[in-house]
Order: sequence, then structure tokens, then C-alpha cells
Amino acid sequence: MAAGGGQAAASFLTNVARTAIGLGVGASLLNSSLYTVDGGQRAVLFDRFRGVLDDTVGEGTHFLIPWLQKPYIFDIRTRPHTFTSHSGTKDLQMVNLTLRVLSRPDVYRLPTIFTSLGIEYDEKVLPSIGNEVLKAVVAQFNADQLLTERPHVSALVRDSLIRRARDFNIVLDDVAITHLSYGAEFSQAVEKKQVAQQEAERSKFLVARAEQERRAAVIRAEGESEAAKLISDATAAVGTGILELRRIEAAREIAATLSRSPNVVYLPGANNMLLGLNPTSMAQGR
Repeated sequence: MAAGGGQAAASFLTNVARTAIGLGVGASLLNSSLYTVDGGQRAVLFDRFRGVLDDTVGEGTHFLIPWLQKPYIFDIRTRPHTFTSHSGTKDLQMVNLTLRVLSRPDVYRLPTIFTSLGIEYDEKVLPSIGNEVLKAVVAQFNADQLLTERPHVSALVRDSLIRRARDFNIVLDDVAITHLSYGAEFSQAVEKKQVAQQEAERSKFLVARAEQERRAAVIRAEGESEAAKLISDATAAVGTGILELRRIEAAREIAATLSRSPNVVYLPGANNMLLGLNPTSMAQGR
């Protein structure tokens, strides 16, 4: 009886082990037969007999034949890329430019991209074509035009780069020049030019001011000469009465000023205030 019970237990354990092994193998086969494509991703399936399949696999969980097929996952979301270029202008000046692009793959051409470029397609293509386009566009402009015509330069770079990227089945959503700087020699030349222009403008201002002052002096002299001529003509026509009137008015103003001054305690009366102003009166007084 004991021997029969031992054999039954051993048989039961053997069956359990076989079942566990079968379940493990089955789970392993099932796991290797499934793959998941997350949101914002697409998959390209490689078959050992047929090569890369033409269909692009969308999001979700999918089946494949283990060992015979293998999935390659692509991120199809827009990604930023930044790279710099040291380019020469039309007037042989060197400039440093930084370009930022937002790129994504053409979803319907993913099998072609995988076959020709691989998973890291953007790192292989964008820096090379970006430098190529930047050098070609910058060579069409002088150094100062890169600043004065920057929107036009950016538009040319964007259009040219979008066309070149399309040849590699890459879609560019945005292209922008984020930084532009010149060499030390050109920067010094620009600074000296600005200083020279400011000095020239200052010289023009000084010349214009001197001319205006000269004209003002001429006009003032002409006015004084005309006034003296009028006074001389009036004196010759009506006598010295106008001079007497001016003397009386001057005496009145002096008297009013002295009367308001706290330091004056005595005001001469009558004509004595203007004895020093009228030599004729002084002679008569004597």
C-alpha cells in the first residue's frame, strides 16, 4: 500500500511539473508573439523571409511570429533638433548660425525610412542637410544683409530645408534661425563704422549750428543798422525830442527801481538825479 501511494504521489508531482513547464513555455511563446505600440508611435515589421513589410503598424497590441518576425518602433511625434553652422557670406565674412528645426517622419514612408536610414534617421540626415542649406543661403547675402533682411533669409532657409528633408521622407513642421553672430574682426569693423558715422553726424550738426549762428548775427547786425538809420532819419526830421523822451522814460524807471530798494535812504529831487546823464544840463547848472 505504501509503495502504491508513493508512486501515485510521484506521478502527481510529475504531472504538475509537466503542466507548469507547459504553462511556462506557452506563456513564453505567447509573450514573444505579442508586441505593443504606444501612443505617438508606429511599428515596422521585419520578416526573415520577406524582409521589411510594406505596411506600417499602428497603436495597440499586435501578434507576430516568434523568431521569424521582429518589430521596430518609431516615435512619430514632432521632436526638436538644434545644430550650428560656421558659414561664409557673399563678402567673405564668417558668421555663426544656430538653427532649430521641429521634425517628424512621414508615417506612410516608415518602411522606406527604416530600409534606407534606420531608426536614428533624423540624427543621420538633419545636421548634414541643415549645414548644406545654411551655407548655400548665407553665401547669397552680404554680412550686413543677414541682419537687415533676416526674415527673407529665414524664409529661404526654411523653404530649402523643407524640400531637402522631403527627399528623405522627413517632415519639418518649423525651421528657425535662433542665433546669429559675426567674427571678431567684422564686429570691430562694424563698431568703428558706427563711431565714424556718429562723428560725421556730430560734425554736420556743428557746421549747421555755426551756419545758423552766422545767419543770426547777420540778421541782428542788419536789424541794428536799420534801427540806427531810422533813429538818425527821425532825429534829422523832427529834432532831438525823441531823445529827451527816452531820457525821461529812463529816469522814471531808475527812480522807481531806487524807491523799491531798502538800501536807498535818499532820492535826489528834480533834475539832479540825471545830472550825470545830461552834459548840457550840467553845463547850465554851472
